[in-house]
Amino acid sequence: MRPDVRDVAAVTRQLGREPRGMAAVAHRCPCGLPDVIETAPRLPDGTPFPTLYYLTCVRARAAASRLEAGGLMRQMAGRLAGDPALRDAYAAAHRDYAARREAAARAAGVAPLPAGAATAGGMPDRVKCLHALVAHELAVPGANPLGHEAILAMGQWWSVGPCA
Repeated sequence: MRPDVRDVAAVTRQLGREPRGMAAVAHRCPCGLPDVIETAPRLPDGTPFPTLYYLTCVRARAAASRLEAGGLMRQMAGRLAGDPALRDAYAAAHRDYAARREAAARAAGVAPLPAGAATAGGMPDRVKCLHALVAHELAVPGANPLGHEAILAMGQWWSVGPCA
């Protein structure tokens, strides 16, 4: 099923360009617009595209960027290094992401990415991009512990109304 043209138009406004490989809306902001899209594991020309869940909302991206600039990724990485339970949960998030991306490739009729391909956000052993971790958690609630923490820290990015 192709994404709705209104959703593609909203995401285009959010990104300032047409989305590449948009397969579906994976989550909607409380304002009603898409804030996370699911992308195809390969672009139409066959180029691998490892980011399955992409955070599109302008305000959500800005909130995640503020957290990154404030050092939250560094704090999370330190906790990840010293907390075996968190490491296990983060590794489970990595496996979830990889399995969902492989299922998306099968559904799209394209070759999955190679085994061991990076998932997103630095998983399973680094914290590299809060945007990717937040997108994963919004699309699959309960899947990504660090994405969940970031969402809580972001506050209500939607409270002033739609971003686009």
